[in-house]
Amino acid sequence: MKTRLTAAGTLLALAVAACGCAPHLPGSSDHPQGASTPAAARAAGPALGALKTLPVKGRAPQTGYDRTGRFGAAWSDTTSAPGGHNSCDTRNDVLIRDLRDVRFRAGSHCTVASGTLPDPYTGRNIAFTRGPRTSLAVQVDHVVALSDAWQTGAQALTQQQREALANDPLELVAASGPANNQKSDADAASWLPANKSFRCTYVARQIAVKAKYRLWITPAEHTAMARVLAACPDQQLPRDDSQGVALNTPT
Repeated sequence: MKTRLTAAGTLLALAVAACGCAPHLPGSSDHPQGASTPAAARAAGPALGALKTLPVKGRAPQTGYDRTGRFGAAWSDTTSAPGGHNSCDTRNDVLIRDLRDVRFRAGSHCTVASGTLPDPYTGRNIAFTRGPRTSLAVQVDHVVALSDAWQTGAQALTQQQREALANDPLELVAASGPANNQKSDADAASWLPANKSFRCTYVARQIAVKAKYRLWITPAEHTAMARVLAACPDQQLPRDDSQGVALNTPT
């Protein structure tokens, strides 16, 4: 099956690190000052530098958190996130992007029937077969857990922005079901992938999500992220159009 790369939606506005301006959020009507040119809109840079721009403070109370109520129905295709309104739900979008040797359900260009996941969290290849007893072997993880997002700034976002966050390909990774369950709602201070070679990429992606959606980090989270990135100081931030982030859709 041939694929084409799509880079829909808002590019990661990490001109923040360069100019201190606020990033444009999906669904917002404001535009970041100093990021009007294509070059500024595409700005990225080392994750370690971007980490220094994130606010550091304690968690807000979890009061009021409700996955569906605050972040919308799971895997909605009707959000302003990149890939929204493409006639394929978010979970299948991510499976199409992250699995290899993808096969679709008969008559569908969207519903993934089977494939193989090079699992970033464990470093193993995991066979995926859709079915009531087999689908959970591969799950789609929110790199920044939604409850963590709720306690680190998402309460101040609009409903539209939170739903975009929950369905943003930058925030989503197909991963081992058991590893995802083990992670649960943990941040980088409490959980990192067993696959050490993926930790720099994982932490950089968390930083990119937190910067894009104006979230903060806790002191323990900052320490853990800095420790990981000390081993890879040139690790770059992913963007909405980066390989491994942008969606692949069938032609």
